[in-house]
Amino acid sequence: MSDDQELLQRLAAIEEIKQLKARYFRCMDTRRWDEWGQVFATDCVMEVPEADMVNQGRDEIVRTVSGALEGATTTHHGHMPEIEITGPESARGIWAMFDYVEWPAPESGDRVGLMGFGHYIEEYTKADGQWRISRTRLERLRVDPL
Repeated sequence: MSDDQELLQRLAAIEEIKQLKARYFRCMDTRRWDEWGQVFATDCVMEVPEADMVNQGRDEIVRTVSGALEGATTTHHGHMPEIEITGPESARGIWAMFDYVEWPAPESGDRVGLMGFGHYIEEYTKADGQWRISRTRLERLRVDPL
């Protein structure tokens, strides 16, 4: 393979991973849980240290996150990806992130939620021609309550 072909292949993989992460955010915020689950490898691991949460496997991830966000209004943004292709079917990345999560107000009418800022640290795998998230860790640097 020529250097130009290798570069083109690497750039195509990076773009596919960007599209994957965009789908992750869109499907989470629009509550398309079946479609959201497809961004993960079946044996994916999701970690959220601040919540002392580690989920193993696509089904557990979808069940836990969809349950935690039941009734909430959310907005998730990922920015400035640093993606490194580590092999023909493997990659890793870091994404700057912002999230807004607001749960239904209690009887007091007070707002309940958060705005978070931080990074996703991820690993990706390609299987059956599709990139999927194989490991994700959300590390928030700042959390502002609503």
